[in-house]
Parts: sequence; C-alpha cells; structure tokens
Amino acid sequence: MTQLTDSRRGSLLAAALTAAERGWHVFPLRPGAKLPALHGERTCTRTGPCAEGHRKWEQRATTDPDRIRAAWSRAPFNVGIATGPSGLLVVDLDTPEHKGSSDAPDGAATFRALCERAGHAVPDTYRVRTASGGTHLYFTTPPHVRMTNTQGTVAESVDTRAWGGYVVAAGSTTPAGAYEALCGSVLTPLPSWLQSILQPAPKRSQGPSMAAAGQPCRYADVALADETQKVASAQVGEREAKLFRAARALGRFVAWGDLPRHVVEQALQAGGEAAGLSAAECRSTLRSALDWSITHNQTRRATA
Repeated sequence: MTQLTDSRRGSLLAAALTAAERGWHVFPLRPGAKLPALHGERTCTRTGPCAEGHRKWEQRATTDPDRIRAAWSRAPFNVGIATGPSGLLVVDLDTPEHKGSSDAPDGAATFRALCERAGHAVPDTYRVRTASGGTHLYFTTPPHVRMTNTQGTVAESVDTRAWGGYVVAAGSTTPAGAYEALCGSVLTPLPSWLQSILQPAPKRSQGPSMAAAGQPCRYADVALADETQKVASAQVGEREAKLFRAARALGRFVAWGDLPRHVVEQALQAGGEAAGLSAAECRSTLRSALDWSITHNQTRRATA
C-alpha cells in the first residue's frame, strides 16, 4: 500500500511540475477529489503564507518547483490549475449527466453548433477529458485582458473558467475516473469571436449626461473593477452585504446603458464565489439587488 501511494504521489507530482513548467499556477486538491486541499479562512492561523492575512487558493497557486515538491511530498494530492493567474481561459463542455439531467444538451454538441453558426471550426487546442466524460478546451487569454468565469453564457452546458476559477489538471483522478490529456501540448489563443461573446462591448448610454463624451462608460468600467475587487476581498461576516451594495451601486450603470447586465452579474458572481459565497447565494443576492437598482435608476443623475 505504501509503495502504491508513493507511486501515485510521484505521478501527481510530475503532473504538477509539468503544468508549472508551462507557466500554469498550480495548487493541491484533496486526494481523489476536486476540492482545494488548502485551509479555509475560518481555520486560518494567520501564519506562514497567511502571516499578513488569509490567502485563498488563487493567491497561493504557484509555479515554484520547490514549493510544489514540498506540497506533494505530504500526500497524493490531485492538481488544480488556477486559470486566471495562468493566463488561461478554459471552456468546460459538460455532459448531460453531469448537469443532473439526461435531457440536457451535450456541451460538446452545443459548442460545435455555436462554432458552425459563427463560421468557424471547433478550435484545435490542448484539451483534457474530464472524469465525468466532458472536455476542457484550454486557451491563452489576450495580454492585459481579465476574463472571469461564466456559466451558460456561451451556450447551454458550456461554462468557462478564468479569474476566480480553476480546473483539475490532466493526471488527476477521482472515483468517477481520470483526467486525461487528449492531444498534444499546443495551446491556441482565445478566438476573437468567442471573446466577443464572453466580453461584449458595453453599450453607450443614450440618455443625457453632464460628462464629456465617453466618460460615463469609462467611469462605469472603473466602478465595475473596483466593486468586484471589494466583493472578492470581503471577509466572513461582510461578504453578502458587500455583494448586495456592489450590485446596488452597479445597477444604475445597467439602467443607464453603460454596462450590460450580464457583464455585471458575471463579474460580481465571480467575485462573490472567490470570497467564499456559494453560487446560489450570489445569484439570489445579485438578482434582487440589481432588479431594485435598475428600477430606481432609470434617469441618469448629473452627480453620478
């Protein structure tokens, strides 16, 4: 048994080091599982890497081979890849069973149909078969572009992972099966047509404004980034309140046409989940707060 464990740990260490050599930031997942193996905020001792404050998995993900060897010497951890710091956007093509319904469309089929409608072939890039039988398509993101997670934005059963998200690396295993690379190691850049779906250009406001031309949208973009950061860095006990206030603050820009609602929802959803809220908690808070703000901010104020 010890020999088997050592062998398994060695293969997972090799998978982690291979990912790190490609510039991908890795962190340990629980053995045989998909959840982070790092401690949570509630149990943080504020020592070691967290001496100056709790550091979440995205902050602690690394490409340092010495840190990786030290971590994987302790247990046969599965390998997580923090997509945002790694400059990756990963398209997750789910299977109907993974979504909990055999009637749900297959992610690979809907994505293929989307590519055909866009006039492009399915991108030929590095891909991984997931334990559930789905597929991860890896893309590099444009420099200085901060992509966030999405769920169903591209198509039914097609999610994406970027900042605020992670994927399980090839070589990891769960009771459902193994994560296996399906092709060579070549990555392609995120196609521009796909990026335009994930990050559509904000609509310009049609309402009157006291500001110079273009200034409202620039202000809205800054506000979006600022409020998202506040939510993502919120501490236990203040996370829902900060998410609620952020949605109220940004809802006015949706009402004025400076930001699309789905862009605000995606950004704050990713920020809330990064802070530790569940996806359901984020969606519920965002829906009510944005609905209220949009309803009560139909007229642009000169002081905005």
